[in-house]
Amino acid sequence: MSARRLLIVALLGSSGLAAPANADTLRDALVSAYETNPNLTAARQGQRATNEGVPLAKANGRPDITVQPTYVENVVQDSGGSVVQARGINVNGTISAPLYAGGGIKNAVRAAENRVEAGFANLRGTESAVFSAVVGAYMDVIRDEAIVDLNRAQVGVLTVNLDATRDRFEIGDLTRTDVAQSEARLALATSNLETARANLIRSKEVYIQLVGREPGQLEAPPPLPNLPLTPDSAVTVALDSNPDLIAAREAREAARFDRRAANASRLPTISVFTSSSYSNALNSISSNIPGFVADNSALNAQAGVRATLPIYQGGQPAAQIRQAQARLGQAQELEIAAEREVIAQTRASYASWRAALDVIAASERAVSANALSLEGTRAENGVGNRTILDILNAEQELLNSKVQLVAARRNAYVAGFTLLAAMGKAEARDLGLEGGTLYDPVADYQKVDGAWIDWSSQRDSVTKSTRTVDTAAQKAEIEPIVTDGRSR
Repeated sequence: MSARRLLIVALLGSSGLAAPANADTLRDALVSAYETNPNLTAARQGQRATNEGVPLAKANGRPDITVQPTYVENVVQDSGGSVVQARGINVNGTISAPLYAGGGIKNAVRAAENRVEAGFANLRGTESAVFSAVVGAYMDVIRDEAIVDLNRAQVGVLTVNLDATRDRFEIGDLTRTDVAQSEARLALATSNLETARANLIRSKEVYIQLVGREPGQLEAPPPLPNLPLTPDSAVTVALDSNPDLIAAREAREAARFDRRAANASRLPTISVFTSSSYSNALNSISSNIPGFVADNSALNAQAGVRATLPIYQGGQPAAQIRQAQARLGQAQELEIAAEREVIAQTRASYASWRAALDVIAASERAVSANALSLEGTRAENGVGNRTILDILNAEQELLNSKVQLVAARRNAYVAGFTLLAAMGKAEARDLGLEGGTLYDPVADYQKVDGAWIDWSSQRDSVTKSTRTVDTAAQKAEIEPIVTDGRSR
């Protein structure tokens, strides 16, 4: 099975394209963002505008047909003239077509086509960036919900500890210091809980911003398959598939054709033309010459070849060529800059992903060890070998290791997806969103590539992104903690 198909099966499963009212899987969130995220829908409109550069460039090489009708009313006439015309109509028509334009039209078309290709790559990059942000927001909500639960449980445990400490203080088994230590730790845990709740609310709001709706009960994401074994293999794929790098290459090619087109500004142009004119005096001609009858209409036609040889244009052609040369140099440098960025991003994402996996393994060991340490500390406290502070410290260390584990799992998943994005493998078709109609930028371009009719048109665009003004302000509600049959 291909790597792409494995990614589709493992990452997104077999759910249909239609998403429920509240997204509860990663695929649902990605589909919603794909359909309604304004940054992505705006990028598609921008690509449609870029597509029109090709027919605009081609139009310069096509025939130009004009008709100029004129109606004239001679309100002041020379009464002494031998022939007087009161009114008339004139119709002039011209057809012209370029034969030679110094290569300017041909190269302008090629430059426009390369900009369309660059636009395709930029659109892929926007998809990848939006999806990466959605994955990050999705994992942030899951992480922060888990941290809220951990801190809430810690508050519950410390509340029970404080009650027990107070009871033992009442019978003289502990001191006021032990009670104060328990109270301080409970207050700190409560503060941490409120911070965690605020972080969860922020993550939910970011999720709404990206996905367009409130998060439901989010399921754990499936594993990311087909991640590279080495940073070098990742870079190899990225250099071939990263959309930002592809866009930079196409932009450089477009600038190269612009440089060629600039030469045409100081070369001769040749065009063919034909024109005709028709005039009619509408029987308004009168003559003071006896026996003379003037014609009221006339028809003329001509055809020819016209050459234009620029002699001096105020230095404009040279400036245009220098400008095109500078822009070509800029595009070449930006291509190298994009390549550097892709290499650095891919290697850094790989390192972050591998480090996060190591942190997960270490955190799992820490959780296991801290759980055992807490159990032993409590047992030793029962025989007087450990203090209340020792128990509180053990409980805090266990909480810290659990929070670190939750964060590490989030970081590993996001880093892995970021690595796929840097490799150019985190777009709609890579993520198995084919269950419904996907936006096809090539099909949109093909609709206008050969367009030549002046009166062809389409409907104005309708907004596809969704507003979030009607969504409720997010909360981090906490269910009551029940211990020993009592709600706290």
